[in-house]
Amino acid sequence: MSGDARRERAAHIRELLRTEGDNVSENVGTFNEGRYRRYAEMDDVDELRAEARAIKEDAIERLPDLIEQLRETVEGNGGTVYLADDAADANEYVQSVATDIDAGTAVKSKSMTSEEIEVNDALAEVGVDTYETDLAEFVLQLDDEEPSHIVAPAVHRSREDIAELFERRFDLDEPLETAEELTTFASDYLEERVAEADIGMTGANFVTADTGTLALVTNEGNARKCAVAPETHVAVAGVEKILPSLADLPPFLELIGPAGAGQDVTAYLSLLTPPVDTPAIDFDAPDTPGFGDPDERDFHLVLIDNGRMEMRADDDLRETLYCVRCGACANSCANFQQVGGHAFGGETYSGGIATGWEAGVHGEESAAEFNDLCTGCSRCVDACPVNIDIPWINTVVRDRLNRNDDPDAFDHLVEGLTPDAEPGGMDLGKRLFGNFETLAAVGSMTAPLSNAVGDSRPVRAALERVVGVDRRRDLPRFRRETFRDWFEARDADGPDDPARSVALYPDVYTNYVRPERGKAAVRLLEALGVDVVVPDAGGSGRAPLSQGMIATARDRAEAVRDVLTPDIAAGRDVVAVEPSDLAMFRGEYERLLPESDAERLADNSYEVLEYAYGLLENDADAAALAGPEAAETPRAAAEHGVAYHSHCQQRTLGLEAHTVAVLEAAGYDVVTSDVECCGMAGSFGYKTEYYDLSEAVGDELREQFTDADAADRLLLASGTSCLDQMDSLFERRGYHPVRLLDPAGDPGSGA
Repeated sequence: MSGDARRERAAHIRELLRTEGDNVSENVGTFNEGRYRRYAEMDDVDELRAEARAIKEDAIERLPDLIEQLRETVEGNGGTVYLADDAADANEYVQSVATDIDAGTAVKSKSMTSEEIEVNDALAEVGVDTYETDLAEFVLQLDDEEPSHIVAPAVHRSREDIAELFERRFDLDEPLETAEELTTFASDYLEERVAEADIGMTGANFVTADTGTLALVTNEGNARKCAVAPETHVAVAGVEKILPSLADLPPFLELIGPAGAGQDVTAYLSLLTPPVDTPAIDFDAPDTPGFGDPDERDFHLVLIDNGRMEMRADDDLRETLYCVRCGACANSCANFQQVGGHAFGGETYSGGIATGWEAGVHGEESAAEFNDLCTGCSRCVDACPVNIDIPWINTVVRDRLNRNDDPDAFDHLVEGLTPDAEPGGMDLGKRLFGNFETLAAVGSMTAPLSNAVGDSRPVRAALERVVGVDRRRDLPRFRRETFRDWFEARDADGPDDPARSVALYPDVYTNYVRPERGKAAVRLLEALGVDVVVPDAGGSGRAPLSQGMIATARDRAEAVRDVLTPDIAAGRDVVAVEPSDLAMFRGEYERLLPESDAERLADNSYEVLEYAYGLLENDADAAALAGPEAAETPRAAAEHGVAYHSHCQQRTLGLEAHTVAVLEAAGYDVVTSDVECCGMAGSFGYKTEYYDLSEAVGDELREQFTDADAADRLLLASGTSCLDQMDSLFERRGYHPVRLLDPAGDPGSGA
C-alpha cells in the first residue's frame, strides 16, 4: 500500500469515527449486552451451538441432493423453483416474473441476498417500483444509502437523522420527533404500498427441503405482509439456506435472536409453506365480503448459487456457508463497534464474516479493502451461534490477497533473501510486521543503538512513509540481554523435589523486549515447586499469521513443534507467558501442523497463570506468591488493589478467571475490564491507517480504568499488545500479572 493510500484510508476511518461512531457504538453495545445476558441464561447454549453447526455441516455436505429434494417438494406444493447461476441469471428470472404479470410495484422485506444481486435495480429496468418495507431499509432507500450492518442496516443512523430525513423527503407540515411518530408514519406509508403491490418479495432465513417451508425471522412483521398480501410471492435465497427438514429448525430459532440482537426471542417468526392456501385480499374492493381465489396465488423460489458451490468446494471458505447472518460477529468486533459496516463492508456484506461472503460471491478483491480491519482477536468466535472460525477465514483471504499482488520491478533483488516463505509483491508493511521476530533478534543484538536509531525523527518518518508504521506509536524497546541469555547464565537451582517440570516457552516479546516477565515466570513457577527449562524455540508464527503469511507461519509452527516435542516426550508441560502464543498452540496449529502433532502440543500447553492456578488447586502454597504485603510490591497495589485487563484470545480460551483467581489467592483486590478489546491487537495499532481507530477502541478501556473504582489501582494485562496500548492510554504503566506475583521481583523496575 502506498503512503497516499494509507492516508486516504486513515482519513476515511477518521470521518466515520466522527460521523457514525457514536451511533454504531451505542446500538451495537445494546445488542452485545443482550447477547451476553441471554447466552448466560441459556443452560444449553453450547449444546445448541454444536447442534446447529452439525446440522449446517450435514446440510452443506448434502447440498446438491437437498436442492433437488427441495425442488420436488416446492413444485409438488404448487410453486416454482429456479436455480440461478449468478446475480444476472437471478435478476433475469425475477424480471420475467414481473413482466408476465405486468407488475407495476413490488414490496420487499429485508434480504441481504436480494441486496447481493441488486434486484431493486433489475426490477426498475422493467418498470417496477420496489419499496423496502423494513423500517431501516426504508430509511436507507430514501437516502440512497448502503446498509452498514447485516441485520440492522441503519445502525449508524440516529433518531434525529431519520426525523430530518423524513421531513426533507416528505415535506411534512409537522416535524416527527419521537420514535413512535416516525414508526407510525413509515408504517402508514408502507401499508399503502403493500396494498397496491403486484409482487411481494422476501428472503428466507431457512428453507426446509422436506416440506418447502420458509422460516422468516423479523422484528416488524413486514416479511409476513410481503409474503401473503400480493398474489405473487417471490422468495430469494442462497442455496446455503436449505436445511434438511422442519425438525432441524429449533436450535437455529433459539439462537438467532439472542446471538444477533440479544433478544430472548425475535418478535415475529413466520413459517410459510407457499403457495399458501389463504386467498389474497382484494384491496381494490375492500367493501366486498370474502376473499379472492386462492388458485391465483403464485410462488417462485429463486435459489441463488452465485459462487456458493465453489465456496462449498473450498476447504477454507466452506465454513462461511454455515453462517446464519445474525451479525453477532460484527457486534462483538471492537473495530466494528467504532466505525460500523461502512468501513467494514464490501459490496454487500459487512462485519467479521463478510470477508468470506465477499470473497465467495463477489471475488477476493471485494474483500481487500476491509480485510485488514479484522485483527484476529477471536472475540467473534465466542459470539457466533454456529462456531465459525471467522479469524481463520479472514487470514486465508488475506494470504490469497498477498499472493495476488503483482511483484514490482525490484522484487527479484530480494528473492530468497527475505526470512519468510512468501512471494514477491507483498505489501512492505505486512512483510515487516510478519517478520518481527527477525527484526527483534537484530534489534536485540545491536541494542541500545537500535533503540536510539528507532527513536530518531528521520527513521520514524521513513518508517511511516515506506512501511506505514505510525510515528505517534512508541516502538518496542529491545533488550541486549535476552530472556534465554539470562536463563542460561543464571546461577540458581530449582526446587529440590519438584512436583512438575515445564518447558517455559520464550515467545518473541518475552525473549527480546520484556524479559522481566519471563524471569518472573521462572521464579514464580519454581516457588510453586516446579522445575523449569527454557527451550531454544523461536516465534510461534503468530506475527506472520496475523499478516496473512500462512506459509511462513507454518514454517514457524513446524520449528516450534520440533523443539518442544522432545520436552513433551520427557514429561514436561509447555507453559506460555503470552496468551496469543498459547492460542496458536491450542487453535491455529491444528490448521498448520499434522493433526497428531497439533493435538499433542495443544493437550500439553498452558498459560502461565492457568498453570499456577492448577498448582494451587493441587495444594501448592499460595504464600509463596508475592501479595499486597510483600516488601517488593508497589505500595499503590497494596493500598488500592489492581485493575486487570484480560487479553482477547485469553478470554476466548476461557482463562481470564484463572488469572483473577491466582491474584485473589495472593491477596489482591481485583477489578476487571469488560471491554471487548483494548484496540491494540498486535501490529494493528502501529499501522498509520488504523492508529486513530486503535486509540478510539482503547478509549473505553481508558474510561473504565480511570473511573473512581479503578483510578488508583495498579494496571495489569496479560497480553503484550494490551500493555503497549496501556502505555499509550494511561499516565501510569501496566504490568503482566506474573510480575506482581514474582516472589523475588520488583514490578517497579525494568521494561
